[in-house]
Order: sequence, then structure tokens, then C-alpha cells
Amino acid sequence: MADASAARTRAVFEFKSATLPLIAVILKTSDLEVLAEALDAQLADSPDFFEQEPVVIDLSQLPEEDPADDGQALDFTALRGLLARHQTQPVAVRGGSDAQNAAARAAGLSVTAMPAAPVPRPAPAEAPAPAPEAPQIVREVPVPANGTLVIDKPLRSGQQVYARGGDVIVTALVSYGAEVIADGNVHVYAPLRGKAIAGARGDTSARIFTTCMEAQLVAIAGIYRTAEVALPAEIAGKSAKISLDGKKIVMEPIL
Repeated sequence: MADASAARTRAVFEFKSATLPLIAVILKTSDLEVLAEALDAQLADSPDFFEQEPVVIDLSQLPEEDPADDGQALDFTALRGLLARHQTQPVAVRGGSDAQNAAARAAGLSVTAMPAAPVPRPAPAEAPAPAPEAPQIVREVPVPANGTLVIDKPLRSGQQVYARGGDVIVTALVSYGAEVIADGNVHVYAPLRGKAIAGARGDTSARIFTTCMEAQLVAIAGIYRTAEVALPAEIAGKSAKISLDGKKIVMEPIL
């Protein structure tokens, strides 16, 4: 009887590891009123951008002097409600102190470790810095080797999409201050006004394609060019291909 019961139990469920697309909301203030205003402004034009996707709350960039450091000032229950209002499902926190982690667990969130290796990033362009209190919203999606991630919604300032392990195709506007990153190629079939970073893990053969070149920054394998250098007339506002020739960014019109 015991053997039969054990067999039925084994057949009912299994525990297996899973890789899921996750969004990280990187907090830069513990003031939820300021955070609410920033989120409302940033997501006003795309209220359904996230479609109930799971969210990790990243506390690693809260200022050291921030009162949230005592683990009491940041109301995680209220924070969960605030993020849920924007069609996300907060599931965990990372990068917090022991006190913050304890407060997060008490609010029903799990605690996860920071990523082992950060996304390689080129030196920043000389552009107006975002307000320090604004949250950075990162959509990091692992894709199969040689796979492709498709984004069909506009990316607003402060939003970042990173296709880990493959290419990314964006069929909507990439606004100034938004970032599209891929380990492979970046395709933007719309105005590219923000930052496009291809070959994020060193692939020098990666390419960037866009139907309207107005980029704040383009980069391939860490080599970058910013909007400080004026675009050639045959490229500006037109279809373009960006590639790497040695350590030089090459831009060519797509005719």
C-alpha cells in the first residue's frame, strides 16, 4: 500500500528548474509618492506594456543615506500594490540589506541574488542624465541560441530591453532615453531615437538595422558612437545598417 501511494505521489508532480523572462525595476528612491509619479509619467502612453509579467524589485541602487536602509521606511506592501497597478506581478527583491530582505519577506516577496555578471555597457553618451529619483525598468529576456526576441510596443525613456543570447526585433518607436540591447543583432523597424547596443557580449560580427536612424547612441561589442557626432546626410532619418570595421563604427544607407 505504501509503495502504491509513493508511486502515485511521484506521478502527480515534479520540481524542475525553469528560466523565465523577468523585469527588474531598479529603485533609486524609497519615496513611493515620487516613484508613483515617475511610473505614471513613464508608462502613460503604454499602460499595458507589461501584461501581468513577473517583476524583481532591485534595491541595489538606493542611495546609502536613503532611509530605506533601516528596512522600515520602504513599505513593500504598498510598493507591490503600486507596481501591480501598472500590470506587473512583483515576486521578489534583490540587492537589499538584511533588514530590507526581512521586510520584503514579511510582505510576501521572495529574496533572490543579484546576477553574477552585469550586462556589458559602453561608456555613456553625453546626454541629459535622468532624474535621480526615476526608476529604471529593465526587461531582460533570455532567448534560445540564435533565437530572436520580438518587441511590438513602443519603448519609452528609461525602459531597457535586453535579448540575452540572441537577436532583438523592435517594430515600434524606440524613444530618446530608451535602450535596446542584444547579444546578437538589433533590428528596429521604426524610428530609433534612443540607444541600440548589439554584440553586448563581444560579438564583433553583430549588426544594427533601422528604418529611421536618429539614434542617441549605437554600439557594437563595446565600440560606440554618440549623437554628438553629426550623422551623414544619407543616414540621418533614413534606413541604415551599422557594423564594426576593426574598432570603427561604420554606418551605411540601406537602399
